[in-house]
Amino acid sequence: MARISFQHVEKTYDNNVTVVPDLNLDIKDKEFVVLVGPSGCGKSTTLRMIAGLESITSGKLYIGDRVVNELQPKDRDIAMVFQTYALYPHMTVYKNMAYALQLKKTPKDEIDRKVKHAAEILGLTEYLNRKPRALSGGQRQRVALGRAMVRNPEVFLLDEPLSNLDAKLRTEMRAQIAKLHKQLDTTFVYVTHDQTEAMTMADRIVVMNKGVIQQFDTPAHIYDHPANLFVATFIGSPKMNLTDVLLEKKGNTYYIKNEDLHFAIPAGKVNATFDQYVGKTVTLGIRPEDLHVEKIMVDTYPDAVFGATLDLVENTGSEMNLYFNYHGKDMILKTPSRFDYRDGDHISMAIDKNKIHLFDKETEKAIS
Repeated sequence: MARISFQHVEKTYDNNVTVVPDLNLDIKDKEFVVLVGPSGCGKSTTLRMIAGLESITSGKLYIGDRVVNELQPKDRDIAMVFQTYALYPHMTVYKNMAYALQLKKTPKDEIDRKVKHAAEILGLTEYLNRKPRALSGGQRQRVALGRAMVRNPEVFLLDEPLSNLDAKLRTEMRAQIAKLHKQLDTTFVYVTHDQTEAMTMADRIVVMNKGVIQQFDTPAHIYDHPANLFVATFIGSPKMNLTDVLLEKKGNTYYIKNEDLHFAIPAGKVNATFDQYVGKTVTLGIRPEDLHVEKIMVDTYPDAVFGATLDLVENTGSEMNLYFNYHGKDMILKTPSRFDYRDGDHISMAIDKNKIHLFDKETEKAIS
């Protein structure tokens, strides 16, 4: 049982800088949870508190049924994989993976079995007699994973393990780590600043900012229902477009209005809080892929159509990113690469009204 629970955990350093003010977080047994956020948001500090590499100022941290605040890292039954691999350069791959077991006086035949089994799973069998300098970055990271695997820990902690790899290797290693989690069937806690890693690997994502959890939910729910503007703009690539609009009500229908637009908000987007915003300016959020240039969409949502002049057309191969300015805000439309647009073209685009997001301008919390 490797449930992890933070109960009102605070981390303050000696210089009176509080990095994590009041953390409450429950990670389920065998769950793959990713902590994501910008640099300095407290995600690595949170991971290091689980590992026992950072002390806890106040509160309680449970791993399983044990309070581990005062437990040494070696007594927590965790294994950590670092960004820098932290391999012993003078040892072979086999010896790097076997070292922790040797320190525990594990029998040689058991060490051999565990190392070779991990090497087979990770595709390292042919490299067991090589030293780290003879391996690629991706192979070294697999050795670091293998070294953690052989210990059979209750919890795997991974601190930005892919950040030193090139884009192709990162994609391959993401798939390998996700597959490894399923094979090992244990708890993974993974730290990254890369929201693509978070979205593709996690069972649930913890979005953090300034030491505070902004949202903790499944990737799909965070993407479709961001709790606030920070989450909305941090998760998603390219990031969500934002503009100010007026919220109106006629009869039982709510409307969005600005200089170009005046359309009814679909009933599924409305909730009981809307009345307090009638007659007020709110923030409208639209993801780049929810703006459409296709004629069928323009014809479907004629009241949610507006025009803009393209500042830049960016072709990524399968898709195009169309950059434009709308009422002083830089925006992006993302579309398949089947249109022949050029910088300076004037285009008409439609908002998918069923995919809009609305936020309180003062609190920045979601209202739809």
